[in-house]
Amino acid sequence: MISKIAWKNTWFKPLNTFLSIVLLTASVSIISILILLQKQFEEKFSSSMDNIDLVLGAKGSPLQLILSSVYQIDAPPGNISYTEAETWMKNPMVESAVPLAYGDNYLGYKIVGTNDNYTKHFGLKIQQGKLFSKDFEVVVGSNIAANIGLKIGDTFFGTHGDAEEGEVHDHHAYKVVGILAPSGKVADQLILSNISSVWNMHDHEHEDHSEEVHNHSDHQHAEGEEHHHEEINPHEGKEITAVLLKLRNNMAKMTWPRIIPQNTEMQAASPALEVNRLFAMFGVGISALTYLAYGIMLISGISIFVALYNTLKERKYEFALLRITGATKLQLLWLVLLESIFLCTIGFILGIVFGRVGLHFLSVSSQEEFKMAFNPFEFLWKEEGMLFVATLTVGFLAAIIPAIKAYSLNISKTLANA
Repeated sequence: MISKIAWKNTWFKPLNTFLSIVLLTASVSIISILILLQKQFEEKFSSSMDNIDLVLGAKGSPLQLILSSVYQIDAPPGNISYTEAETWMKNPMVESAVPLAYGDNYLGYKIVGTNDNYTKHFGLKIQQGKLFSKDFEVVVGSNIAANIGLKIGDTFFGTHGDAEEGEVHDHHAYKVVGILAPSGKVADQLILSNISSVWNMHDHEHEDHSEEVHNHSDHQHAEGEEHHHEEINPHEGKEITAVLLKLRNNMAKMTWPRIIPQNTEMQAASPALEVNRLFAMFGVGISALTYLAYGIMLISGISIFVALYNTLKERKYEFALLRITGATKLQLLWLVLLESIFLCTIGFILGIVFGRVGLHFLSVSSQEEFKMAFNPFEFLWKEEGMLFVATLTVGFLAAIIPAIKAYSLNISKTLANA
């Protein structure tokens, strides 16, 4: 009975109720989005830098180098000499090295030249087909295959640079030979080829070099001498974008970021260091928005308090009649608290729903802009449970004074005045 009365009283003044629910929904939506965004953002960034101690690249912003080479969400600071980088890649302190070469994209998805160390380093599996073994063979990430429908055997032309509307390289077509299994990592959004594909695509003078390498047919004596010269130093003058390094000891991790810039035209950036800085900057923004959301929730609490307090004068005769018909003081107190709890529960549920909708649209935008998607259907029971408790606490505090006044109502005096 008390619950039914409380539910009806909740909608007694629909405008007040609507305002309180809108404020609660807004605050819960913002906090819910921020909780999910922070967790998934940090997970994606942390998982993508697994086993990467340093990144070799052109001098410039270390954070730009990390974002472009590890996360593929920024333009690289420049290119580096392959032969110079190779000296460090073959250093005994290096456990594994993953070279990367950029230059083209297909429909906004980066085409990355690398070797089989990339798939080994990140534990990537081939879901269909095989790994690239020849020039212009590519393996595509699972998200790309799903989003644009690339299949084994399909061919396409790359576009120069990062923009979809750049110059199309129509002198060589890429051929899809494999599709990666979903990994939840950056590779889901990449097209992988060998490095010589990237070189040959941008070097018309050596356009037929890869065919010579893979044909193994007889050549004239002059051609044989030229091929022999290329085998001696095949990478002379070639450039790559970056190298992902896993090192054998901590000494190299600490000293190389200082030694390499001093002795080469390259820098060695630490993903852990740069990502921690990024998280710190990201965390400031998250904290500011969270405080704003809790401020909105506080305002909604004040709105609930004002609405309940203002209706007490009108409802004191109702409370007196309830007491006469057998309701106890505690039931009157519970009646007022229930009205606030109903409001908070409705606001919380709507906030969670609208938060998911908001994250979905944010994910679509992020997918188009940065090729990074977020999962709006993930539930963080602990964090969102605490948010529900916080919402109910605001409602309880807003209703406690009106509830106490209802509890201490003087029935005889109220009826006498009536």
